[in-house]
Amino acid sequence: MAARRAEEAKGGQELLLVEHLDRLLRFRGGRRAIHIHLSRLRPYYRSSQHIRIAVNTFEFLVKQLEGQIFILSNADLVFICKGGEIAAIDEAVMRLRHLFNEDPLTQNLDIEEESRFCTWYDLEYEYDEFVAVARQLLAEEERRSRRLAAITRAEAAKKPALPPLSPGRLAELVDMLMRADLSNMMRRQAVCSLYRDETPKPMFRELYISIDELREAVMPDYDVARDRWLFQHLTQTLDNRMLQLLRQNDDRALDGGYSVNLNVATLLSDRFLAFDSSLRAATRGTIIFELQMIDIFADLPAYLFVRDFVKERGYRICLDGATDLTVPHIDREQLGLDLVKIIWRPEMIGSGSAKRLKALHAQIAEIGRSRTILCRCTTEEAVRVGQELGISLFQGRYVDQLLNAAGVSSGMQKLRAAARLPRRR
Repeated sequence: MAARRAEEAKGGQELLLVEHLDRLLRFRGGRRAIHIHLSRLRPYYRSSQHIRIAVNTFEFLVKQLEGQIFILSNADLVFICKGGEIAAIDEAVMRLRHLFNEDPLTQNLDIEEESRFCTWYDLEYEYDEFVAVARQLLAEEERRSRRLAAITRAEAAKKPALPPLSPGRLAELVDMLMRADLSNMMRRQAVCSLYRDETPKPMFRELYISIDELREAVMPDYDVARDRWLFQHLTQTLDNRMLQLLRQNDDRALDGGYSVNLNVATLLSDRFLAFDSSLRAATRGTIIFELQMIDIFADLPAYLFVRDFVKERGYRICLDGATDLTVPHIDREQLGLDLVKIIWRPEMIGSGSAKRLKALHAQIAEIGRSRTILCRCTTEEAVRVGQELGISLFQGRYVDQLLNAAGVSSGMQKLRAAARLPRRR
């Protein structure tokens, strides 16, 4: 289906900042850190729009000075760079102050009060001091996250379960989706090659429509996924709309390659044939269809027919929805799969026993380490464990944060997935 639940947690820039500082321990000479205290502004000036504008103020310095910028959960910004003229950095800070010149924080600041808005650190001499600040920010964010999680759990416990869609409500929803403009609900997330201590390299992007966002927007009083068969019908409608959006799309960034989650039945439809006929032959080689495991095995003969058809046309197939529990039952070559996507969950390493990890390592090797994607990576631990298992392709909020911290666009940088992902084992 062309949709995915929003199941990944946010946050993590504070952790990325601390980890970045740890890596700079032996390379701190000539580096500066600028801590901009936007959290001290009035709430109006801490909106997401104001924060985006503030980040853009430093974009040119990020490129010029090997810089990295961190957007903290409390709205503060931290900019770390190497070398460069202090005057150039100070000019960016002054532009930022001008942006917020109506806020009392930026008014009538003398030299001694300047640190209320912005604090500078020379990491060659003030490294330990700034590390202590960063660790304090991380501790505060962890406390905030725990409180928020506790509140969320308490509120969820109080709420009655939402009723499932009825056939009548589903018909209303399908009719609405066929007429609505869903382009603003399309989300993109990069699948990246990530080796130890290296910057993530985007290989292709998954395109999807968030089911949670869709439900909140059109039917907040119903659990649209509770009835599996009605939900399956809903996803087929979304598939058709996704194919329609892709036919109309003129985003050249997608030339680098993308994946889309579809049903087997959709690939047998006239809508897909129309989509296929609209593409150039070379384009088909950059497109990956992600098929759910349950959909494949629900009608294996239909899948095998679809597999042969789409692969003959030049597309590739990724099995989505696999877990560490189902990996032993996947024969990638026999199913004709190009990629297998495994969902990260902390329980996948169990007690961390050497025997379990060794077995999982062997199973992933059997699939093909360069053909395995670990998805829903929300923490550094997920990537670390995946790398220990030999996996090099990752997807998730934590990977997005690494891309942002490194100043790397989640766009494809004109790289073609067809040239980067293996076609033969």
